[in-house]
Amino acid sequence: AGYPWDPEDKEYVVVDNKCQCVTVTSKLVPSRDNPEEEILQRNIRILVPLKARQNISDPTSPLRTTFVYRMAELCKRCDPVEVELGGEIHKAQQSSCEEPETCYTYDREQCYTSTFPFLYHGEIKQVQAVLTPESCYAD
Repeated sequence: AGYPWDPEDKEYVVVDNKCQCVTVTSKLVPSRDNPEEEILQRNIRILVPLKARQNISDPTSPLRTTFVYRMAELCKRCDPVEVELGGEIHKAQQSSCEEPETCYTYDREQCYTSTFPFLYHGEIKQVQAVLTPESCYAD
């Protein structure tokens, strides 16, 4: 179902994946073959982050050159939903949600950290640094 892209428009956002920079919208439009009939039109907007790293939490990792987008993975819902089966309400969830999602850019709702060497009084220590402070600290 999604939510309206623009209050004035009949286009709905079906997927808004900030991790992979993809937005999928859909709307009903008149058919070219039969103007009396409406068909579902999907629009896929992909922003390719050119400075993305292979390992997003490691600023020293090489730049990513390959980006893979699978509609089935973009559209999967991992949050449980209530469905009615045989007059009873059950919670259902997709089973393949355990694998971590590949991120091409920072998802501002997720906390990212990286370890880096820090020279202090002549001694090098490994220090954990926060890469997205607004999502790592409540206030």
